[in-house]
This record gives sequence, structure tokens and C-alpha cells, in this order.
Amino acid sequence: MGEVRDAVSTRSALVMLGVLLLQLGFALSYMGAFHAPKPHKVPITLVAPPAVEQQLVARLDALPGDPLQVTPVANRAEARARLLDRRTDAALLVDPASRTDTLLVASAGGPSATTAAAEILQEVARAEQRTIVVRDLRAPSAGDSRGLSSFYLVLSWTIGGYLAASALNMAAGSKKPTLRRTLVRLAAMLPYAFVSGIGGALIVGPVLDCLPGAFWELAGIGTLVVFASGAVGVALQSVAGTIGLGLTILIFTVLGNPSSGGVYPSSLLPPFWAAIGQALPPGAGTTVVRNTVYFDGNATAGALWVLGAWAFGGVAVAILAAALRGKRQREARTAEPVAAAPQR
Repeated sequence: MGEVRDAVSTRSALVMLGVLLLQLGFALSYMGAFHAPKPHKVPITLVAPPAVEQQLVARLDALPGDPLQVTPVANRAEARARLLDRRTDAALLVDPASRTDTLLVASAGGPSATTAAAEILQEVARAEQRTIVVRDLRAPSAGDSRGLSSFYLVLSWTIGGYLAASALNMAAGSKKPTLRRTLVRLAAMLPYAFVSGIGGALIVGPVLDCLPGAFWELAGIGTLVVFASGAVGVALQSVAGTIGLGLTILIFTVLGNPSSGGVYPSSLLPPFWAAIGQALPPGAGTTVVRNTVYFDGNATAGALWVLGAWAFGGVAVAILAAALRGKRQREARTAEPVAAAPQR
């Protein structure tokens, strides 16, 4: 029994319990998000003659389960612009002169959403004895046939960032760092993030031809994603030690990846994952990469602000935690001689 207690200390048992909770959380989060994707308020743009527009909007908005959210616009050019600006997932163009309508999609923005929208609208069209022809205005590149390269690239960047922060922590014996050591760790994350950004851009560009073009833009995005992940890792481990690594994995991997929109967009995810996805770095990073490569950087400002906020927050929390800890330690050292002095 003594050997067991020596091999598995209370601390080790608590760490194993934390790992078990992360493992179960991983399974719950991924399967909860992906086990039954269901369209809900997929944004659709409609161009239809005035005589049928209101009736058609009402019918599509009234479909069971609210799978679509329809926005009517005046003409094809406006519908196309909304699609390429990432304000809509599909655009239905109703042709009053025939029984064949056109559905414009941009599957590079997420094949799952465009497929769901097409299936729903084609079912509605069949009920009206009409036909829908699908035209893909922006398909994924040949090396990114399923449109998942953006997601996996950001996944590698986020994991690399917080593992690098963890390596810095373990190299110091998992001790909570001083202010000086914290500043050194944050500074070390910058070149690591830049090299990671370059490396990721090389792999998806010249090496594998998954996401061709926009090399330096991807390198810059990767630098920001990796630094944000690393800064948060440094901050949480500065505050909570080894537990901080678990919290980082919880934020970036357990919650962030399934909600990111990389596999299924928010319109196909359950409410919880749909709500948090774009507020976390994996979701914001995936959006920035995908829209930069395929949509000329449209609809990326909000996601870039999210990544910047996580990076700034990580830096601020790491520095503040180390500074407060150093202040408490100095106050404790100052108080010790006073407490130990003999009374007269």
C-alpha cells in the first residue's frame, strides 16, 4: 500500500482526474456539436418578382424548424455581392419566365451550409413543380476539396501556441513565473508565432497547394493565432500552474474547435456551440483564413478583433498575475523580520 501511495500521490491522482474530465469533455463537446447537424436560420438571399416575393419569403420563413432566414433584395448583382461579401450562404434567383430557378452558392465558405440550403430549397421547388440549378461562384481549390484546410491549419496553430507556452512552463519546473520570467516567455512567443505562421503558410501553399495564394496574409494570420494561443497559455499557467494548461485545452480544443465553423457552420450547430464559436480563437481564426483566401478578406474585421482581444488579454493577465504575485512575495519577506523580532 505504501508503494501505491508513493507511485500515485494525491497530486498525481488529482491531475489524472483533471485529464479524465478533459477527456469526457472532449467527447461530449465534439459529439454534442456534430452528432446531429440541423440547419437553423441559414441566411438566404432571394431575388423574385414583386408579385410573388412576399408570398415566397413567408413560405420559406415558415418552414418547420426555421431552417432558413430569408432576405429579399432587388436584383442579381446585389444577391451576388451579398454572397461574396459573406453576408449570406446562398442566393435564390426566381425566374418568372420559366420553371427553372437558379441558386447561387459559394461552397468555399463552408460546403455543409450550401449543401443544406440547396437541399431545402430543392425540396420546396419540387413541391411547386419547379427545378433549381445550382451555380457555385466560389468553390474550394482542388487541394481543399472538402473545404476543411482552413480549419485544420488554424487547429495546428492553436495547439502549437499553447503547447509552446506549456513547454516554457515545464522547462522551469512548472513554477509560477516571476514578472521577469513572464516577460521573457511572452517575448519568446513572438518569434515562435512568426515561424509557425510562415510554416503553416508554406504547408498549405507551396507544399500541398491546399490554400494557394495569400501567402504573407496567411503568415500574418498564423502569427496572430499562435501568439494569442500562446499568450493565453502563458497567462493561465501563470495564474493556475498545471491546471492552467487544462483550462487552455478546454478553451481552445474542447470548446473552440467543434464550435469554430470549420466542419459545420454555426447555422448547423446546436445553440450553445453556435453562440460561442466566433468568440473563441479557433472560430475567429478559421473565419479569417477562409475569407482571406477565398473572399478577398471580406467579413474578417470582427474575427481579427477577437484574435487581437485574446492576445492582448493573455498578455495583460500574465503580466498582472506575475506582478501581483511578486508584490505579495516582497510584502511577505518584509513582514518576516518584524514577526520574528523578540518582544521587550
